[in-house]
This record gives sequence, C-alpha cells and structure tokens, in this order.
Amino acid sequence: MSHNAQPMMTKDSQEVHSRPFAASGIIALSIILLVISIFLAISLGAADIKLSVVWSAIFHFDSSNIEHQTIMELRLPRVLGGVMVGASFAVAGAIMQGLTRNPMADSGLLGLNSGAGFAMAICFAFFPGLSFMYLMLCTFVGAGIGAGMVYGISSLTRGGMTPVRLVLAGAALSALFSALSEIITLHFNIGQSIAFWYAGGVAGTKWSQLLIMFPWVVAALLGAIIISRSISMLSLGEEIAKGLGQRTKVVRLVATILVLVLAGSAVSVVGPVAFVGLLIPHLARYLVGVDYRWIIPCSAVLGSLLVVLADLSARIINPPQEVPIGALISLIGIPFFLYLANKERREL
Repeated sequence: MSHNAQPMMTKDSQEVHSRPFAASGIIALSIILLVISIFLAISLGAADIKLSVVWSAIFHFDSSNIEHQTIMELRLPRVLGGVMVGASFAVAGAIMQGLTRNPMADSGLLGLNSGAGFAMAICFAFFPGLSFMYLMLCTFVGAGIGAGMVYGISSLTRGGMTPVRLVLAGAALSALFSALSEIITLHFNIGQSIAFWYAGGVAGTKWSQLLIMFPWVVAALLGAIIISRSISMLSLGEEIAKGLGQRTKVVRLVATILVLVLAGSAVSVVGPVAFVGLLIPHLARYLVGVDYRWIIPCSAVLGSLLVVLADLSARIINPPQEVPIGALISLIGIPFFLYLANKERREL
C-alpha cells in the first residue's frame, strides 16, 4: 500500500468525528488525569513528599523550607519539561501521520531525532560553551536534515515512497547518524557530557531551559491547532484537499516547520526518545475520531501524560537508580510498531 493510500473516512469514523461533545469530554478527562499525574510525579521519588507540601510549595513557596526548594528547583521543572516534551513529540507525530498518510510516521523513526542528535554531538564537540538557545536551534537544523534525507532516499526507489520504505530509510539513516555521533563522542572525549542526553530523560531540566523552550513549543502547538482542519483535509488525499480549496503546498510547508520546531525542541531537552509520536496519535484517533481538530489537542495531552508517567516510573522502579524513560516507552512502542509494520506488509 502506498503512503497516500490510507483508507478514507468510514461511516463509523465520521460518526465519531461528528460528536464534539464526546471528544471534548475525553480531552477534559485526560487533562484531569494529567494534573493528577503531575502532582504525583512531584510528590514521589527518592524521597517522598506529601501532596499537601507540594501544594504549599507551588502556591505558598517558602525559600527556607528544604522540601519546597527540592520541589521548585528539581522536581517541578523536571515534570513541566516532561509535559512539554510529551506534547511536542505527540503532536509532531500526529502532524506527520496526517501529512504523509503514513500510520508509522514518527520523529524517532523518520530520522528527525537522530539528525538532531548528530547536530547535538557536533555542538558538544566543537562548541562546548554554546547556550541552550543555540543548541536548540542546531537541533532544529539537524532534525530538518535528517527528515529531508529520509524522505529523499525513500522517494528515489522504484514504486515511490511507501510507509515501509520510509521507515526502512529512517532506520538506516538513524543508524548512520548514531554511528557518526558515537565517532565524534569518542574522538573528542565528550562521552560524559553527552551520555545523560543520549540515555533519554528530563532529570537535568532547568528553569532556564523551560523558559527558552516554552514560547517555541506553545507557538508550534497553537500553529498545529490553527492548521488542524487543513491537515484533516490532506489526510483524505491531495486531490480531495485541493478540491476543497486547500493550498496544499503552503499547508505542507507550515506543517513541516511546526514538526521541526516541536521535534527539535523536545530532542534538545530529553534526547532521542522514540515512539511517543507513533503511539499517541493512534490512541487519540481511536478515542476522538479522524478530525485533526480533536486529534491534535488530544495528542498533546496524552503525550504529556505518557512522558510524565514514564518519568515517574523511571524513578520508582529501582530507586535510587533511574531507568531511561526512552527504554520504558520503547517497551510499549516496539510491539506496537511491529504490529503496524506487519499490518502494512499484509496490505501491500
């Protein structure tokens, strides 16, 4: 099956699409679960802190209180970083799946994360004193190069681009970028500096990073919501979208920029974590239907929820040691990816 042969809206999906109150209720419930998870993630850890203390630290901060300092300086920025990273990866994946009509599209599988990682390795090696703002800009460029190469290589094969070829090209280039990154890491002896980032996690997130990342992520998420109707049209096919008056080239350009900003921002903080953008959009479509006006906000909330819970699990599975959240998410993501790949192969 080609990448633009995804099934059209079925009667059932149209019925889900036409039930905005149900979709609104699901998103509202997801937000409530996210808020609860945020408080639990702040409360639990190497040293548990009572929820009443968490509430007091957030709304009545006392700088002389050690627990308040722990919450505000370590745990809260970490959890908020997880919220932004999860929303970024999930919405980037949702946009990519709608744009390419490829159910296996994800920034981790299509070269964006590895390209951003390669750019990060270059920055650590040649520009060790670079500020976080410039590091993030470099990851945008790296993500763009990675995605461009994957799409270019998968389009050159006979028969054109297909979901499976796209993923295979992504896997090959991801391996290449990872190998080059390792060579740079070993040659310039920057393993200690970059190891925490490659492991994947939000443990070292600082307020200064969040302040830089926040406007980029919020602007990109708002942009995704603004063009969500156009993405819904494109997910039906290029010709249908043009027939409905969509300027498809402009929509694709804007959507691609949004994906690069979202994926680049997330990778600069958490490292090359895959599968969030693969899993969450599928779950969102199952819950709220095929309309991207609901898929995108639902993906943002569910992506945040997944990363916050994964980070919480990483801290409490084997304290005081932490498991990389990328490994935990992969435990769910790899079987789901194999299921999708097998499904695509059967439909070829």
